Amino acid sequence: VTKNVTPKSKPDTGQVPVHKKSSLSFLSDYRLNMESGDNSSTAELMSRYLSSELGYGVPKDGWRICLAHEFKEKRKPFQAKDVSLSNIVEHIGLGVRYLKWWYKKTQIEKKAPFIDMFRAIPLRQIYGAPLGGIGGGTITRGWRGEFCRWQLNPGMYHYKTVIANQVGLGKDCLASSNTLWYKLTVRKVQFNLLAPVLNCWSITELLHNPLHRQDLLSLPVAVFVWDIENKNDYPLEVSIMLTMVNGSGHKDDKSGGHWNEPFHLEKEGESVSGVLLHHCTTVNPYTLCMAAREQSDREISHQTAFSPKGTCGALWSDLITDGRLDSPTGSNPPTQKGEKVAAALAVGCSVPAQGHNDLEFSLAWDMPNITFGSREREHVRRYTRFFGTKADAAPSLSHYALTHYRLWERSIEEWQRPILQDSSLPSWYKSALFNELYFVVDGGTVWTELPEDSDVSGGLRSEDGGLPAQPAIIKEYGRFAYLEGQEYRMYNTYDVHFYASFALIMLWPKLALSLQYDIAGSVVSCDPTERLHLMSGRNSPVKVKNVVPHDIGDPDDEPWQRVNAYLIHDTADWKDLNLKFVLQVYRDFHLTQDTQYLQDMWPICQAVMESEMKFDTDGDGLIENSGYADQTYDGWTATGPSAYCGGLWLASVCVMCKMARLVNNEAAFQRFRDILDRGSAAFDKLLWNGQYYNYDSSGQDLSNSVMSDQCAGQWFLRASGLGDGQFQAFPKEKICSALKSVFDLNVMSFAGGQMGAVNGMRPEGVPDHSSVQSDEVWIGVVYGLAAIMIHEGMLEEGLRTAEGCYRTVWERLGMAFQTPEAYCEKGIYRSLAYMRPLSIWAMQLALDTSPPRDQPKKRGCPRTEAVELKNYNI
Repeated sequence: VTKNVTPKSKPDTGQVPVHKKSSLSFLSDYRLNMESGDNSSTAELMSRYLSSELGYGVPKDGWRICLAHEFKEKRKPFQAKDVSLSNIVEHIGLGVRYLKWWYKKTQIEKKAPFIDMFRAIPLRQIYGAPLGGIGGGTITRGWRGEFCRWQLNPGMYHYKTVIANQVGLGKDCLASSNTLWYKLTVRKVQFNLLAPVLNCWSITELLHNPLHRQDLLSLPVAVFVWDIENKNDYPLEVSIMLTMVNGSGHKDDKSGGHWNEPFHLEKEGESVSGVLLHHCTTVNPYTLCMAAREQSDREISHQTAFSPKGTCGALWSDLITDGRLDSPTGSNPPTQKGEKVAAALAVGCSVPAQGHNDLEFSLAWDMPNITFGSREREHVRRYTRFFGTKADAAPSLSHYALTHYRLWERSIEEWQRPILQDSSLPSWYKSALFNELYFVVDGGTVWTELPEDSDVSGGLRSEDGGLPAQPAIIKEYGRFAYLEGQEYRMYNTYDVHFYASFALIMLWPKLALSLQYDIAGSVVSCDPTERLHLMSGRNSPVKVKNVVPHDIGDPDDEPWQRVNAYLIHDTADWKDLNLKFVLQVYRDFHLTQDTQYLQDMWPICQAVMESEMKFDTDGDGLIENSGYADQTYDGWTATGPSAYCGGLWLASVCVMCKMARLVNNEAAFQRFRDILDRGSAAFDKLLWNGQYYNYDSSGQDLSNSVMSDQCAGQWFLRASGLGDGQFQAFPKEKICSALKSVFDLNVMSFAGGQMGAVNGMRPEGVPDHSSVQSDEVWIGVVYGLAAIMIHEGMLEEGLRTAEGCYRTVWERLGMAFQTPEAYCEKGIYRSLAYMRPLSIWAMQLALDTSPPRDQPKKRGCPRTEAVELKNYNI
């Protein structure tokens, strides 16, 4: 929670300290201790920015940064030019085919590629937390206060800092820009974040709270609260002004036809007033709304329209003169083409001597009906179930937020308290756990109502081993989708969702199950349209029946209707997608105990496992990889049985045994039990080398590399309450040995043990450079690795492993609220703002289901009965 920080002491200069509850906190002194220089650990960053006074309710845990901070390391995005010569030679065909496809997509079709290898997003070390709820669009503010990242059109981002969007002060204090001056005296400021109470009070924050109704989850609104403290011996009059451009910094801000109007809304004994900014584009029009709550000791004023060009001197003069704006009545004329328009809202109050007061604003945006890039279908956002589809909800959204946010704040604090007050958990972990949830909101997320004419079953009904046309979960909770990443623009990328899904199933289980029903319906459907796949150069169908899709589509096309936007590989032959579906089905059942869900998914699981059987080419009970990158590591070739896919296979077969028992299918149990016994023996024989499982069994020079993700199958078994006794796939002592090898080599022998676990490491202690991915660190994989370590009793090792990623991303590289898919030891990163790091919630599940942390623990992998699961969900 980022609230108010009170100066320790101040000379009586007539200045008034103003504290912003979520982004700016004014300090009289810092314990900066910066003289240690480059050699100091990044772990010291947090302590450098601690004030001796923490102010009103600011937690000691969270991500802190001084507004004057400059990150010393400036990394570059991975692009085509970063591919090594050996990999270029190996993938020359891919390069040529991608270039042709990219040219057609960008220059002829005038569309954005789902992955753009030539125009990666540069790193801007500026981002704070997103504003808004799940699936209603987002506006991201930087940690210096700027409005700088926009996703109002579903799934499509643009990165533009709108300079005219500011907060300023008037009357007895002066201000300009996003950094505040008081009578020209610069005050030191601090930015402190702990999601889900994030930057500038947002509905996002209450989403993760088990005490609130589902109608709150998707609201596109934020609340800003400023606490003002007067240390003087006389009262002061203070006004705060919020200015917003009608638009988002996009070129359509100048398209013409936009207009603003003041409003007043009284309801249930409470009144709000403000300005509506109607952004009247042809596609996906919306209304922005700035509002404040009317109170007897507050004065609200506005400026309906002004030009945001230049310094806006007339507006500032108006505010500074008497602390209020002119407040004209009526709307402004619609803008002409090429013209921009902005609006301002000011709120003033008295602050008694040696006292304090607060001022509130809300910012809402109402885009109830949306179309994706194809413009073929109209979709209705989730929040319209409660606020209507007529595009007139912005005043009501603002009213609701301003009259309820204090309740939300108390409930959020109550929800976070058990973790924040757990002294056995390190501060960095608490920050990472909550702050990584930004992606659930800011992952290009859409949450829509299910149209009445929709059929999600894929054409195979329940009586034929399929699904209902409209499963009850989706009818009640709607459809949910989030991007693989802001740069990798595919919805619900399933091989990556496998990792990220822990956040959904633990916090929003109904959304997790809704997503699973959508995937299940896609499994039994097919799209025989032939298309070129860029890696192989061969034409093959877009979607094959009884195979899990890679993704459910591109927001620049028509998601759900046309799946598999990914066309680098033909994922019908990927080895991990089907297995990840089966593992998630049982994990979800284990955590929700939803028997209807299990019954509905059982025939789909049988179908995908039947499809998977063809990859066991020698009949030994173990599947083989096909000599190319046929799994989530889509740039890292595997041949024959492999630790990653083989482990996922055995875990899936084990899970099928368990589910067969639950649905009373003894024949299926016996069949999969036989496969598990034979497959486990083959897995050990072909891959175990005495210390860990080899990367693959090809016998090639690098087949004995140490893969950090080699225990992914065991991870999901443990997360599902399995892995012992009758439902055990891997010998416990071998898992322990493998994890110790990974910790010693991939973690501690890489970058001084300070950057997490590298994907691939040679036994001699150097990274595996055989592919563009083997020498990367994947943050989401590292969090999953830490989770299995914790499950197996290696708590210290797990926390040390994950801490390296957090320190690197959030404190060293300046990638807060844009955690990438990957980084290398030096120089480059890949794919900012990525889905997979949500897997940190798997660590929390492991902590919740492990023995109490105050009990003695031996190094190794002791296992005791799991404690009762804590309830985080809504």
